[in-house]
Amino acid sequence: METFSSKLLQAAVEEFSRLPGIGRKTALRLVLHLLKQDQETVARFSDTMLRLRQEVVYCRQCHNISDQDHCEICRSPRRDASLICVVEDLRDVIAIENTGQYHGLYHVLGGIISPMDGIGPADLTIESLVERVSEHKQNISEVIMALSTTMEGDTTNFFLFRKLKPFNVKVSVIARGIAIGDELEYADEVTLGRSIINRTPYENMITK
Repeated sequence: METFSSKLLQAAVEEFSRLPGIGRKTALRLVLHLLKQDQETVARFSDTMLRLRQEVVYCRQCHNISDQDHCEICRSPRRDASLICVVEDLRDVIAIENTGQYHGLYHVLGGIISPMDGIGPADLTIESLVERVSEHKQNISEVIMALSTTMEGDTTNFFLFRKLKPFNVKVSVIARGIAIGDELEYADEVTLGRSIINRTPYENMITK
């Protein structure tokens, strides 16, 4: 454990080291960087983080992180509202948006079914998706499941397919350009873009 000449410095390092992937050495480097900045810069940084925590909300339609009741993607008239791409979280929305190959809407589950981690269907926004499809099934042409190609992702895909089947809406899954076991956010943009374009009907992925 490091010995600090200032309790304020030590407290700041401890707070930064609580962040994922930030060790104490990196935390110390970040804190020392902030100490070199003028007070206005540090105040702006602090205010931005505080406002993020206090003001950010979740879109009422897709559950994406938003500044308003409905996110910019759901509000945009340029998006194809007949397509819904189902993803695990915000990071996957960003990854897909960066490909420039998808122009529909999203539905953020907030995770994937993982009994080992104590995460079941009730912990996700699955019922919200079912209600959304049920209410707008006449206007929805396809639901694209873009979940990670892990066992948990496949389990969630199957569960969603069973829940959506009564509405006779096309359900597809992204092509397996993403290697088995890969997380969506780490796929390169070209591979991910092609996986979306070359998506296939989910029924083709399961044994009839």
